[in-house]
Amino acid sequence: MSSPAPAALVRWTYAFVDRPAGGFESACAFWTAVTDTRVSSPRGEDGEFVTLLPEGADACVKAQGVTGGDGGAHLDFCARDVPAFVETACASGAETVAAHDGWSVLRSPAGQLFCAVPWHGESARPPVVAGSRLDQVCVDVPPSAYDTEVAFWSGLLAGQGWTPRPGSLPGFHVVAPPAGLPIRILLQRLGEERGVSAHLDLACGGGIDAVRARHEALGASLVAVHPHWTVLRDPAGGLYCLTARDPQA
Repeated sequence: MSSPAPAALVRWTYAFVDRPAGGFESACAFWTAVTDTRVSSPRGEDGEFVTLLPEGADACVKAQGVTGGDGGAHLDFCARDVPAFVETACASGAETVAAHDGWSVLRSPAGQLFCAVPWHGESARPPVVAGSRLDQVCVDVPPSAYDTEVAFWSGLLAGQGWTPRPGSLPGFHVVAPPAGLPIRILLQRLGEERGVSAHLDLACGGGIDAVRARHEALGASLVAVHPHWTVLRDPAGGLYCLTARDPQA
């Protein structure tokens, strides 16, 4: 893969940590420790948005306090032309949920929210921190919507220089960004019919156990251990995974 072509609309990506407002402070404290960042000044009408700022690189993680539901995760696509990207997304099957001044909230065919926001020149991906890198938003899709969701994300982003491909296991589909962009997408087919959701994944290579110990010392709790990934819960109650992917990739 190569860097985004000059004509590509999507120039950067952010992973959003969405957590209930009551646990927002603890979530920010945990995720800044995990990613070796500091919290920006809050934004939004209720101070519900913050950016996790690294030293010597561009940010690629933000956090949001949500007032409804359990939170989860979503992606922000930074576009050099937001209206053009919104138009492209809607032509691919998305719908606009809310149009704000300069940015928009959209919904995928299965119902996963994502945002189109302006690109401000971000280009320097943060480094690996203590053996891990937050590198993926995993969209958990019910079986009835899986094929449509795979077609949507693959079709939308292949035209932006991303690479759709089958994942390492049946029911997994990867949409990988051009080299240098920090966050990729994994679509995972659920074993049951329920609403679509999303969670964060961190690549750890062969060091999952060491990363898990560090995260537990920071307040995470173990949920499940699988052959190639481990499921944890952060102090605000949000599920996320540690994976065996190479954090340098």
